[in-house]
Amino acid sequence: MKITCGTDIIEIERIKNAIEENRTEFLNKIYSENEIEYCEEKHQVKYQHYAARFAAKEAIFKAISNKLENKFSISWKDVEIINDENGRPTVKFINKEIKDLDSIEISISHCKEYAVANVVAIWKD
Repeated sequence: MKITCGTDIIEIERIKNAIEENRTEFLNKIYSENEIEYCEEKHQVKYQHYAARFAAKEAIFKAISNKLENKFSISWKDVEIINDENGRPTVKFINKEIKDLDSIEISISHCKEYAVANVVAIWKD
């Protein structure tokens, strides 16, 4: 078993500005329909949730990039951050199979100014 990890932190204001300046293009490039729906339901704190998912995807890329044959073989929308029935964030790969990945765990958090994500990927021998 091999374990890799990734972490990312982002200023919520950066994501808010990107969305406000180029809403449709930015959202459609980075987020799935499920992620957009989830974040938009959060109304006044939606940018915190968008930023947390952005940080999560960055942390995932960091955790799995050394195992990809081509680091450009996965895109933003190939990774979806969804919540399970208990509200815990989970990772779903869309139309992608990550070779030898046994499991991936994610933790995300945010406050007024920052969002952070940590990922641990466990690989098969």
